[in-house]
Amino acid sequence: MGTIIVGISDLKLATPPDTLVTYALGSCVGICLLDPATRIGGLAHVMLPSIKVSPGDTNIMKFADTAIPEMVKKMEQLGAFRSRMTAKIAGGAQMFGSPALASTSNPSDIWQIGQRNVAAVVATLQALAIPIVAKDVLENYGRTVLFDPATGIMTVKALNKTVKEL
Repeated sequence: MGTIIVGISDLKLATPPDTLVTYALGSCVGICLLDPATRIGGLAHVMLPSIKVSPGDTNIMKFADTAIPEMVKKMEQLGAFRSRMTAKIAGGAQMFGSPALASTSNPSDIWQIGQRNVAAVVATLQALAIPIVAKDVLENYGRTVLFDPATGIMTVKALNKTVKEL
């Protein structure tokens, strides 16, 4: 069984027995997609909500609105079907500024990048008709995400927090 590391602004696919892991999800969001019939899974680590904030950037894996459709396309090329895919997401923390900011409802605030990332991920998945079946988002701490396409379990680890299996 191998562990495939997904870097920042990156995405990777896996099938059993391989697993996927990404580290250092602060304001970034990790998106796990799975086609349960084929056990084709994917994990993307996105930094920003939309490529529109940086139109000259050629790394489409950096943005929620471009990385997620790309991951779906790559999974479909391996035989997955979007109609069967489910999503699990983690991250989008408020890492800087006052922890009280993590609960504010003003997504236009420059410090609210985590909240804006989560909103963009949710909107992109809704547009693709992929349901979110589990999430561990926002708050004010970083996370590590492990994803096992064999079981569909997304394990979320954070310093001084209980390990979550979603």
